[in-house]
Amino acid sequence: MFSFRLNHLRRLPVLLCAMVLAGCSSTTSTFLEPYGPVAASQRQLFFEIIGWMMIVVVPVFVLVPLFAWRYRRKNTASQYRPDWTFSTPIEFVVWGVPVAIVAILAVVILSKETQLDPYAAMPSREPPLEVQVVGLDWKWLFIYPREQIATVGTLGLPSGRPVHFRLTSDSVMQSFFIPALGSQIYAMAGMVTELNLKADRPGQLIGRNTQFNGTGFQQQHFTVSVVGPQDFSAWVEKVRARGKPLDDASYRVLSRRSTAAQAKRQLGMTQEQTTKPVLYFSGVKPNLFADIVGKYRHFAKTGAAH
Repeated sequence: MFSFRLNHLRRLPVLLCAMVLAGCSSTTSTFLEPYGPVAASQRQLFFEIIGWMMIVVVPVFVLVPLFAWRYRRKNTASQYRPDWTFSTPIEFVVWGVPVAIVAILAVVILSKETQLDPYAAMPSREPPLEVQVVGLDWKWLFIYPREQIATVGTLGLPSGRPVHFRLTSDSVMQSFFIPALGSQIYAMAGMVTELNLKADRPGQLIGRNTQFNGTGFQQQHFTVSVVGPQDFSAWVEKVRARGKPLDDASYRVLSRRSTAAQAKRQLGMTQEQTTKPVLYFSGVKPNLFADIVGKYRHFAKTGAAH
């Protein structure tokens, strides 16, 4: 028995190293390491709320063992008061402190809510990059209407420039979230939601769908490549050169229930493009995003008429 425990103790440093290395990644997927002003504000709000909550939590962890020790059975020196029923100071603390903290948190959160409004444009001298996002089963389609390109599995963004997302779904409701940039928002069929973000510095980030939508849900994530303005222009040209035309036929294949890797095989992408679950499209059909939104509104109108 002793040798069995000793062997496990010897493995402990290896397990700890493995855990540390698992956390060391070239990509970022947490608002605790913010890459933009929205995530930075959310991080600040997170620690501010924790600080206020410690006013309640810390006394509980301190006083519970103290009370247990003071009023233990063997402590005969403690005063025994079986008829004691009420104490105004204790009642004031028990009810007054939580009420005050709730009021403070309400003010703090409401003040931040106005600053973190996803529909509010990011202050900048540069015009925002327009990106249209379509949630599919089980992948995200990113359309750049001005650049006439589209991608699946990767989202390219220029650092220092605000990004204006318009989101919808060509399937069930989905949740779009890039933790390192902040502000999760839903995408719903027949509706358009908006999100304004900005990345302050280059980096490799991770985005995902946080709304369960089927068996391929765990693979509905994407990389966010934040690069400098010149590198972003070069990336756009690369997508145009390598991209497959996104016409009606290609979109029908893409909109089927499949992961990004499966869609690549179904579309017959080249071997160079199929090394990773990333799809490039060029020559995007005009008004594709509006057509996707409009078809559900048409169904709603025809359904109401019947």
